[in-house]
Amino acid sequence: MTSKHFHVVQIDSVVSMKRTHALVLVVLLAWQPAFAVKPSEAKPNVLLFLVDDMGLMDTSVPFLADRLGHPTRYPLNDFYRTPSMERLAALGTRYSQFYANSVCSPTRTTLMSGQYSARHHTTQFIRPENRNTGEFGPVDWKWEGFAKTDPTLPAQLRAQGYRTIHSGKAHFGPIGYWAENPANIGFDVNIAGCSFGQPGSYLGEKNYGHGIDKRQKRAVPGLESYHGTETHLTEAITIEMKAAISSSVAAGMPFFAYMSHYAVHAPFEADSRFIDHYRDASNPRLAAFASLIEGMDKSLGDLLDHLELLGVAENTFVIFLGDNGTDAPIGDVHQIACSAPLRGKKGTHYEGGMRVPMIAAWAKKDEGNGFQSQFPVLAGRLITNGFAHIADVPATIMNLTGTKPGDGHRVDGMSLLPSIGGQPLPQDREFLMHFPHSHRSSYFTSYRRGNHKLIYHYPVGGGFESNKAAGAIEMFDLVTDPDESHNLASRDPDLAGEMLSAMQSALADSHAQFPTVDGEEVRPDWP
Repeated sequence: MTSKHFHVVQIDSVVSMKRTHALVLVVLLAWQPAFAVKPSEAKPNVLLFLVDDMGLMDTSVPFLADRLGHPTRYPLNDFYRTPSMERLAALGTRYSQFYANSVCSPTRTTLMSGQYSARHHTTQFIRPENRNTGEFGPVDWKWEGFAKTDPTLPAQLRAQGYRTIHSGKAHFGPIGYWAENPANIGFDVNIAGCSFGQPGSYLGEKNYGHGIDKRQKRAVPGLESYHGTETHLTEAITIEMKAAISSSVAAGMPFFAYMSHYAVHAPFEADSRFIDHYRDASNPRLAAFASLIEGMDKSLGDLLDHLELLGVAENTFVIFLGDNGTDAPIGDVHQIACSAPLRGKKGTHYEGGMRVPMIAAWAKKDEGNGFQSQFPVLAGRLITNGFAHIADVPATIMNLTGTKPGDGHRVDGMSLLPSIGGQPLPQDREFLMHFPHSHRSSYFTSYRRGNHKLIYHYPVGGGFESNKAAGAIEMFDLVTDPDESHNLASRDPDLAGEMLSAMQSALADSHAQFPTVDGEEVRPDWP
């Protein structure tokens, strides 16, 4: 089955309501409280607002803080314009240290499964036409994405009575495989989702890539009614999501809405609605990137407005996040540039490649609302003490909805509801980011525990030799050295050894796959 067979899967009521409103990238968490609530509040709505290739600094909302925990603005915060993110941050809680994988498909699979990439084995971005393994990557990594028997978050929520809606980028599986179609992994409604992650074009005038020889294989499906118009892709999938939400509300059904933007992935085609705000930028590609950010932000604001219009904002919990570090066209990928003051960008093992924005909030504050009383959100709060990560999002949603992960299905995250409500994060947490492939940073495992981060470079593909200057092992104290400039591995070998041992245990517990040379796995060890 190829993508042309399922371009858009929509219920009739959604089709009849298309083009009626605009939607936002938000995550709405659902739960079943232990006390009586009004029938309309029986199950809260869940909306997950995911942005592609958006890093921690690609916003006017400050996510970094000084030593006292006070939000601190940097030049990039003053370059981007994201008033809707500011609105959401004022309503809710945001995390200064929130981790995703450094590339997209592993993160998206984690969001749907709750597992580390080392455990679910989709460890590289999925190339729709062929297995994107790399010279020394594990041959049997899960390039095919979800299998028919795999439990997924939308399927579990659908079993709980939710209408599950997908709009935008999917990238769950390659062409011809089960996970290519979001409907196969549990979504009742699929708007414009298919095997690939990069759109052929963002422009309605270019039919989103249809009819363009060089872009036809990445032409966005199912939006034919917008072809030839001035409707930007970000706007089109937002309008369709709003219509799907309206249909669900009209039917009296709670919804899980996964608003997954293609933006701000390349190609950097300017959003004409906002490009004039960046005419002074010296780099035209950066100006286009910034206009895509602002277009995404308008989608967020439109969705918040739409939820209020429908009268469901008070019962809707929103989670906003990015899928990996930024790919803004500024500077070298491993240096302090497009994520400044953090180091690195998308595809790297440094903080700029792994840290993403995350905001959790009720779409509208209502102190008399039963759900909000039971699950409070501290408004305007920035959490700097401790870290959270991508597997926590599905764990939180499952906790809120009373959804079980399935027999024998391990979930690596924890519910963030206590943290969002004001309790401190555990200080002994760990995060495992495993990448046994070649890319901008190649053949590595990144492991965070407490304040320290270890990066292990596997001695394959030149990776060992090229990293000798820093050492095959890098270790940083992210409190005293947030820009990862001082490798502590040789200065504190005892701690480095302890961290390496803990990383090895986490990999073993996850049944991780490793780089392979001549049919033999290369496992982490001291150089």
